[in-house]
Amino acid sequence: MCRLLVIVIAIGILCFRATSSTARVEYLPGFEGPLPFYLETGYVGVGENKDVQLFYYFIKSESNPDTDPLMLWISGGPGCSSITGLLYEIGPIKFEAVNYNGNIPKLVLTTYSWTKMASIIFVDIPVDTGFSYARTTGASHSNDTQLSSHAYEFMRKWFEIHPEFISNSFYVGGDSYSGKPVPIITQLISDGNDVGNKPYINLKGYILGNPSTFPEEDNYQIRFANGMGLISDEHYECIDEIEPPNILEPFCGGRVWLIKLPNNKLLFEHQPLSSSLCRTYGYELVYNWLNEDIVREALHIRKSTISEWIRCNDDLNFTTTAFDVRSYHLNMSNKGYRSLIYSGDHDMLIPHQSTQAWIKQLNFNVIEQWRTWKLNGQVVGYTESYSNMMTFATLKGGGHTAEYKPEECFIMFKRWISNQPL
Repeated sequence: MCRLLVIVIAIGILCFRATSSTARVEYLPGFEGPLPFYLETGYVGVGENKDVQLFYYFIKSESNPDTDPLMLWISGGPGCSSITGLLYEIGPIKFEAVNYNGNIPKLVLTTYSWTKMASIIFVDIPVDTGFSYARTTGASHSNDTQLSSHAYEFMRKWFEIHPEFISNSFYVGGDSYSGKPVPIITQLISDGNDVGNKPYINLKGYILGNPSTFPEEDNYQIRFANGMGLISDEHYECIDEIEPPNILEPFCGGRVWLIKLPNNKLLFEHQPLSSSLCRTYGYELVYNWLNEDIVREALHIRKSTISEWIRCNDDLNFTTTAFDVRSYHLNMSNKGYRSLIYSGDHDMLIPHQSTQAWIKQLNFNVIEQWRTWKLNGQVVGYTESYSNMMTFATLKGGGHTAEYKPEECFIMFKRWISNQPL
């Protein structure tokens, strides 16, 4: 009987380890010496029978993690790994921009990491994104509703593992396609708090960059292209050899976007990345890095779960179910949550005009009229604040994500998260 009990306990422990794990990462291949910040990786099982295993990277605030805000960050896509946010947008390390020579790509510290004033959890979501995986075939399909539900379940379980962060101010953040699930996740957390779900999450608001929000946003791509002089008033033609995420950058062969008459439907085709002189060349380096066994071991990736790591999974078994999330913004605003919505003003994928349009449609009073915001005495963008505790900001010369203007985004986030005017 005792032997049977021991076996049962052992099986239980093994099952728990298979569905939830966490580990400190002190060294990373490609980075010289020990990491000067706290990095943790792990898996949290969610969904039925914990068949969805969500992988995350957690970096503690480099200032005061005991009291600084905590943020959940979700990259766009859907299907783009959250390491996109960590290595290219708002994290403390990045790849050195040199040609790949077959060795482990070199990592260097960044200057403008948001982790200098906030702890951030970068989670690979939905299932089959990055290193997140399904333990059964049936668990591989997901949609916006399920993604959001899994994210909420992930946070509740993450707090159970990390109870020391429960009292920290909490925010949900993301960019691009994450403009759909982030407000839904925010509402799920708020509603869960209202009905007494445990643990109580100290939700304060959310942050979105160039967010996908409502169906009509595609119409503003044509308006943007015309206003920037990329297409004429008389007719719309192909816009090739232009970088849609930031039209000021040289074309590096990432994606070719076409505006096609007569229905103005946007199409794209993939082409290989080219030169290390291009900012997007770093997207190639991450493939070379994360598909090395030594790197996976350092990050505590479970063996035989992901054969080839892909930054953005185009074959994701995902169904879009959230087409218009303006009502969620309205609900969260009415409940008093803060929000920061920012747009790079040279992004043609989700132009700032479309974001301004849906914000205006919320019909909240303007409490701070459109004005410049500055850095070192220079205009770096424009901002407007509303009675619903929402702040909208543009980044002059900015593109689709924070990586295009890292210093300006750093200052913007630092001021907003500290409840200071931009």
